[in-house]
Amino acid sequence: MNTETQTETWNDRFGASLMRSLTPPKVMLERGQGCRVWDVDGKEYLDFLAGIAVNSLGHAHPVLVEAIADQAAKLVHVSNYFATPPQLELAERLKRITGAGDAGRVYFGNSGAEANEAAFKLARLNKGADGRKTRILALKQGFHGRTMGALALTGKPALQEDFLPMIPGVDHVDTTIEALEHAIDDTVAALILEPIKGEAGVVDLPDGFLAAARRLTEEHGALLILDEIQTGVGRTGSWFAFQHLGVVPDAITIAKGIAGGFPIGALVTFGRASELFSAGQHGSTFGGNPLGTRVANAVLGEIEDAGLVDAALVKGERIRAGIAAIASPLVEEIRGRGLLIGVGLHRPVAAAISAAALERGLIVNAPNEASLRIAPPLIVSDAEIDEFLSILAQSMAAVEGADQETSA
Repeated sequence: MNTETQTETWNDRFGASLMRSLTPPKVMLERGQGCRVWDVDGKEYLDFLAGIAVNSLGHAHPVLVEAIADQAAKLVHVSNYFATPPQLELAERLKRITGAGDAGRVYFGNSGAEANEAAFKLARLNKGADGRKTRILALKQGFHGRTMGALALTGKPALQEDFLPMIPGVDHVDTTIEALEHAIDDTVAALILEPIKGEAGVVDLPDGFLAAARRLTEEHGALLILDEIQTGVGRTGSWFAFQHLGVVPDAITIAKGIAGGFPIGALVTFGRASELFSAGQHGSTFGGNPLGTRVANAVLGEIEDAGLVDAALVKGERIRAGIAAIASPLVEEIRGRGLLIGVGLHRPVAAAISAAALERGLIVNAPNEASLRIAPPLIVSDAEIDEFLSILAQSMAAVEGADQETSA
């Protein structure tokens, strides 16, 4: 009797057809609804990763589905030789919600990495009056993407090692005000950083760091560019994480949650940075296409109309309090803001907890061995939060029990 599941069959096909740069899938998902997904064998999972902070409205949200179907029946792609109403509407919407205002400008790409590639070019254009601005600063353990420019900005040597030499001119500094003060001078064209380091395990910046970064970049004529790809679009309880801190950057990059799963990215500039690009210096065939921008408008409109930005703070506090109440000896600290939460662990058991949770029907992520990342859809309900906390507690207890048996 053949007991092979569909998942096992799909795993074989995946291994035979997909590039080996991708790791084998944990499960093979077939459909989703709200905060839940189902695999090809019919098993149900509560999704507290949301495609790595992408599925802002969860899965199969009617607003997103309707926008895709309606726009696909009208106009999908026209190239960047032409403007379309959804493109202009989204650019104006992003200027409003970022606070860039009338002086702001928007460039559209198709991903976070593409947005950061555009930001890299923007930094290169900030040459200074004497042309001496040749350096870009980024943070150690920061993550900005895997294309070559974005990878050069990424402060993770292990990811760069196989692709050396990197694009020159990028220096990575420790995430301290003292290190930043030591590194920055008048040769620095830009400082790029994440307001919360997502891929490092949802790690907060030190108190006062962003304000110091703004002060120092202004003093030295450098651009302050914030990578809001994971922290943006309401996830931290404001439209963008920098808005919690009263700091105005020169540019931000946006992707992930902007269109609820449809690929789109953007670079938004503020003030003088809006004057740096000129015609022909950058472009994208698919960037800003009418389908992607229509979907993004629909998603952002629903987030706004449903009050999901403010709700992210309230729901995030419920999750944080619930994790603390589990009182697991594995938990060292709880990081992040709103619905982007990192759980720092005393021992390198994050992958084991993630696997135990998956067995019990919960999707959470282990970005490294000592951290869990929690990023549910913004539409998550209180009942789903309680369910998540119950499964997480069971999963942590199972890992604790396995550790005790091993040590015995």
